[in-house]
Amino acid sequence: MKLKEKIMSKPRLGRGVIIGKNVQLGENVIIWNYVVIGDNTRIDERTVIGSFVDIGKNVKVGKDCNIQAHVTISNGCIVGDNVFIAPNTSLLNDRYPVSQLLTPVTIKNGVIVGGGVTILPNVVVGENAIVAGGSVVTKDVEPNMVVMGVPAKKAMSLKEYESKRKGFTEARR
Repeated sequence: MKLKEKIMSKPRLGRGVIIGKNVQLGENVIIWNYVVIGDNTRIDERTVIGSFVDIGKNVKVGKDCNIQAHVTISNGCIVGDNVFIAPNTSLLNDRYPVSQLLTPVTIKNGVIVGGGVTILPNVVVGENAIVAGGSVVTKDVEPNMVVMGVPAKKAMSLKEYESKRKGFTEARR
């Protein structure tokens, strides 16, 4: 058997997955159980969607993303490539509910979003930024920046974060 034959090409779907009209799923996408995907949404190759995720209409999720369980991605949101979104996170799109003017969130490439985060409408999270768990993001996040808190504020640069993470992991080996 050739290596190419071993590689999954069609999306793998768990139980209870509901897929709307005109949804595009890239190669090697994995969608776990009880996920809802709205009409006209696109999920690019090698992205993994955890159980109990709600993805709205007209959403774009890039390649090589990991969207963990119980995440809500509202209509029109854009998620770049290589994005990690931890459980129980919400990307919102309506600043003055219930309105007809949606202003979805944009998550750029390489972003890490911790668990239990809420990102309010019309926010752009810049490339390689990190949003600490439990934060409420009310304003745009600069690239290569770590934000935390309610409301989220600059905590450190990505370089400082990487240094702290390295020290933490080395101390536990």
